[in-house]
Amino acid sequence: MSLYNCCYVFGLAAFYFCYYGTTQNAVVGFAPTLPSTTTARTLTRHAAERDGSASTVSGPPYSGPSVKPILDSINFPSDMKGLDMPQIKQLANELRWEVLEAVSKTGGHLSSSLGVTELTVALHYVFDMPDDDIIWDVAHQCYPHKILTGRRSKFPTLRQQGGISGFCKRAESEYDSFGAGHSSTSISAAQGMSIAKSVLNKRRNNCVAVIGDGAITGGMAYEAMNSAGYLQSRMIVVLNDNGQVSLPTGTPSAGGTVPASQLSKYTSNLLVSKPFQDFRDFAKSFNKLLPEEMQGVNKRIDEYTRGLVSGGTLFEELGFYYVGPIDGHDLENLIPILEKLRDSPNTKPVLLHLKTVKGYGYPPAEVASDRMHGVGKFNLGTGAQYKGKPTEPSFTSIFANALIDAAIDDRAIVGITAAMPGGTGMDIFGRRFPKRTFDVGIAEQHAVCMGAGMACEGLKPFVCIYSTFMQRGYDQVVHDVAIQNLPVRMMLDRAGFVGNDGPTHHGCYDLAYLGCIPNLTIMSPSDEIELRNMVMTCAGFDDGPTVLRYPRGVGYGQEKLQSLFGYKLDNNEIPTRGEVIPIGKGRIIRGAGGMVESTSSSTRGKKRKDRIAILSIGTRLHEALVAAQEVEDMYDDLSVTVADARYMKPLDVDLVRQLADDNGVLITIEEGSIGGFGDHVLHFLALDGSLDDGNLTFRPMVMPDAYFETGTQFQQYEEAGLNARHIKGTILRLANKIEVPILEQIEQEEPQYNTTTKK
Repeated sequence: MSLYNCCYVFGLAAFYFCYYGTTQNAVVGFAPTLPSTTTARTLTRHAAERDGSASTVSGPPYSGPSVKPILDSINFPSDMKGLDMPQIKQLANELRWEVLEAVSKTGGHLSSSLGVTELTVALHYVFDMPDDDIIWDVAHQCYPHKILTGRRSKFPTLRQQGGISGFCKRAESEYDSFGAGHSSTSISAAQGMSIAKSVLNKRRNNCVAVIGDGAITGGMAYEAMNSAGYLQSRMIVVLNDNGQVSLPTGTPSAGGTVPASQLSKYTSNLLVSKPFQDFRDFAKSFNKLLPEEMQGVNKRIDEYTRGLVSGGTLFEELGFYYVGPIDGHDLENLIPILEKLRDSPNTKPVLLHLKTVKGYGYPPAEVASDRMHGVGKFNLGTGAQYKGKPTEPSFTSIFANALIDAAIDDRAIVGITAAMPGGTGMDIFGRRFPKRTFDVGIAEQHAVCMGAGMACEGLKPFVCIYSTFMQRGYDQVVHDVAIQNLPVRMMLDRAGFVGNDGPTHHGCYDLAYLGCIPNLTIMSPSDEIELRNMVMTCAGFDDGPTVLRYPRGVGYGQEKLQSLFGYKLDNNEIPTRGEVIPIGKGRIIRGAGGMVESTSSSTRGKKRKDRIAILSIGTRLHEALVAAQEVEDMYDDLSVTVADARYMKPLDVDLVRQLADDNGVLITIEEGSIGGFGDHVLHFLALDGSLDDGNLTFRPMVMPDAYFETGTQFQQYEEAGLNARHIKGTILRLANKIEVPILEQIEQEEPQYNTTTKK
């Protein structure tokens, strides 16, 4: 390179740094660095002082404003337009405490919503919903948004039966542009809306995707950004960078205790601002006038300089105009920036990078954001959550400890989770085996395929994912695991109804969507003893992939296991270690008149039509046993046999044949949708000829073909008709002991069912 070229190169680099260093803060006022956790909390205190709200968080005891005059004047976002900056700041403070006061009484997703309060106020002040679209991803950040959009009076019903959803829901309000109970979908949806507005020549085209709480780690977000940059779709992506990647973030794992995402480290180093972007655009235009050799040199200098200053160029290389990072709690800075982006005629997609503090404005949430991500009812003055009566261990913790037992004996066992270590028990496993725990972030497809790769080399991966989230890894289950018959163990937590999170989180479909895949072994435990046994069975099964599904909830305890399920426990103690059970073999739990061992002298069910069998899979076995006892207490001539299938694949055909041969009525029950276990049993009976002579009446009891809204799990099973009284009613109708009610009678009783508050 000539002396002239060398001087030009170093001179250009010096000019970049000088220009950037002297203009960034003066022109735009962006935060020059992203705060660390400690700095972020200092930022919170300074912001409270700046906004005049420091006195409201100086506890404990913590308390908010006694009156909320600004919030009281806001029914819809249009009411905000005339506010001045001091009033806007006061509104944000009042709104935060409105969320806190309500959630302390109902429970819900707290810290995420506290962290976006200022952003919510700014977005609704700048944009005009519902003409403009704002998409919240993940939508549990939407509590402040709901209060500002006409639902303040309904907020005490949050996540309750008949109340408002804990996520955005299009059917609930025209201000909920898009539902996002799962994550990483907002950018795709915003792009689709932007294209539609453009094609339809709509006057306004403002589409905002707020993506945060780890949702940016999902691969779909990058597929959308790649497309948006290529198609030059007008949209604003607001990256709410609160340091949250997994729940909880920082679980001991093979990657250490840092957030489970290299992207989190990447975004924490980004420092690119609008003036630098403008200057670089000018430099590129000027570059075209230079000789070809010099163009290449300038390009390398430009990339090198951007790398030093920003820590990378990922978002810009995807075609986005990057702005940030910005203090997401600084309304004086945030609002004018949003206004400029709104009014820009540019069609290029924009990524606005905000640094926020999860749990902002409420010290107990700031210092323990993971613990207060999802909360039950809590003491507002101290942040302490109210504890219920001591209960049995959760199925999640039982699974985790059973897996630890298996891993102690087998060093090939590893655990994989997709950003849900707390929800799946991988945090418990990770504390015992950090180097054998792998959190991949919100990336279910990757988790399943990575498990397949591990299995190829001889490891025994347990891929632990919520049933509802496994839907996103379906192709990998088929293509990468089942077709190759790799021994990947897929643990599906939250099978069945999950309660207050509603339809986006129910595990209703796994039996249906997995049951049609060859090579899978699918099992579901009826109780905590069976769960431990099935974990050990999966650990010892190397002949193909296995699926173990289990519900949200707690075990039954030794007393009920013995009195209702018929277990004989040594010293009345539940075994702490599981045992391997035979693959594809169910069991009969209850015969005519009681438990199996006490039925030899029973005189019940002398006629075939009076003999009823219930074949259950999963934890509906409890309800089946209760119903069976109640029926036999009512009628001396009826006998009710109850069996636990254990497996959907391979189906225990010998057990099914036995029940079909011995009884006049066969009922299946499951915690799943149409197309699941009952359909598999019916398919076998039809092919086996068991239905040909008309001597067997068959009824599957499944979740109706509908979505079930928020409520308790008991309420949801009540609405679905899968509790003990519904099983009892089905038995009595099929045994001709009661008449089938007509539609008018059902409709009259329905309000009574919906007001059930038990459990």
